[in-house]
Amino acid sequence: MAAAKRKHVTTAEAGAPAGYTAIPVKLSEKQQSPHYLYVKEHKVREGTDTTHPPNRTLFVLNIPPYCTKACLSRLFSCCSSVQSVNVCEKPGPGEKPEAPKSKFFNLKTVTGFRVAYVVFKNPAGVQAAKSLSLQGPLMISSESHPVKTGIRKWIASYAASVVDPAELKAEVDTFMQTYDKKIAEEEAKAEKEEGIPDEEGWVKVTRKGRRPGLPRTEAASLRVLEREKRKRARKELLNFYAWQHRETKRENIAQLRKKFEEDKQRIVLMRAQRKFRPY
Repeated sequence: MAAAKRKHVTTAEAGAPAGYTAIPVKLSEKQQSPHYLYVKEHKVREGTDTTHPPNRTLFVLNIPPYCTKACLSRLFSCCSSVQSVNVCEKPGPGEKPEAPKSKFFNLKTVTGFRVAYVVFKNPAGVQAAKSLSLQGPLMISSESHPVKTGIRKWIASYAASVVDPAELKAEVDTFMQTYDKKIAEEEAKAEKEEGIPDEEGWVKVTRKGRRPGLPRTEAASLRVLEREKRKRARKELLNFYAWQHRETKRENIAQLRKKFEEDKQRIVLMRAQRKFRPY
């Protein structure tokens, strides 16, 4: 009876944007109302996006925060073999594969609903994924592949946030080795190009030339810093506030007026004594 009363929800009833197909999903069997993923074939101009092939890429909208890459790969694996899944915060052009990201540094946590690019190995996977809207809701969490939520998710996040000293040391050592190798290559390249003119006849001058710059010692650096600090302190103490600057101007004007009046009285006195000879 329950199966007979089941009503098929169209794309328009699911509120899908124009050109998208709505695929119902549920976190588990306990969830009554389904959540909808909006999918369409990823189409761009040829050569603009090499990471996501147009004929084999499915663009997915409205991905809930608890749905991971592994969940998406498992949901769409029934259509065709999934080559890769790229989940991001918002749509954008495909980028070149980046270097392996750090596990401890510059971590960026994306919260809220996201988008994804699902790349199939077979072009037929895109059309098969669109036909999932005619089936019942897909389950994101199952007994074999459970998705942690609530307090279990918090416990797992806390356990993952605890840093392993050995892994941290290994990552730092790897980074420093890569950095030292890069610096050595740059120095070797600069030494090789030293004294060789370019196409216009200019010669690049580096610190390793005929007269390299003298390195500043620690004592000299401290003296420069102390001198700059004293100079800033004098400026700050001289006119720290605007009213102090105005009062200083008023005092200078008052002194000039007082001196002017004194000079006038001296001239009057010299005239009275007939000692004033301006010419």
